[in-house]
Amino acid sequence: MDDALKPATRKLFGIIGYPLKHSFSPKYFQQKFLREGIDARYEAFPLSSIAEFPKLLKQHPDLCGLNVTAPYKESVLPFLDEIDADAKAIGAVNCIHIAEGKLIGYNTDWLGFSESLKPLLQTRHCAALVLGNGGASKAVRFALRQMNIAFKTVSATPGKADFLYSELDAAMLKAFPIIINTTILGTQGVGIPDLPYDGLTSGNLLYELVYNPPLTGFLAEGKARGAKVKNGEEMLVLQAEAGWELWNQNSPLRH
Repeated sequence: MDDALKPATRKLFGIIGYPLKHSFSPKYFQQKFLREGIDARYEAFPLSSIAEFPKLLKQHPDLCGLNVTAPYKESVLPFLDEIDADAKAIGAVNCIHIAEGKLIGYNTDWLGFSESLKPLLQTRHCAALVLGNGGASKAVRFALRQMNIAFKTVSATPGKADFLYSELDAAMLKAFPIIINTTILGTQGVGIPDLPYDGLTSGNLLYELVYNPPLTGFLAEGKARGAKVKNGEEMLVLQAEAGWELWNQNSPLRH
């Protein structure tokens, strides 16, 4: 029988978030399923509100796993039956395993981030500035703690982080040589964090969670001044594969 005539027999996975027009996961998993001959399908489920989540689950009782992206990595928590210890410590979930009627939340963002960052680290990379304080920022901060890298957070909103962008200067960029952008600034080439870029040197390492475009304005400013730069594509691949393993394991909850 033609594959198109029997979609109900195939395992269903997907992603929730809003908007999802430029999401990495659908294309990645669709290509993975084709390449590896996996009898499954992956769909994007844009939700204008997390309140729509229960309705989605009722409409798709065959769902086996979900990725979670902005802005729901934190607000999805109350809907889950169980939360993995790491995800609980982070306070954000980007991966849900649906097993025996239970929704089990994980965070694989921190794994993808740390494994992609480690090869770039040198002795001088001992402290970091984390731009943003959302769900992605929480995963990055958790990973930095695991790697024993000191960090401070930066926000445009007073009282939301350790520093405001307006408080940063060249001396700060030298004291915190790793700079990680966890905000959406740079997505599709739109926007750039408000940093004193002239203070960057070859001693800095700029890491961008955005992957499209491959070289954002943030990374381009660093590259022009000799800094080492890295976008988020490898992190996304690593977190996706970690999620795939969780969706297919026998004992879904890890500790």
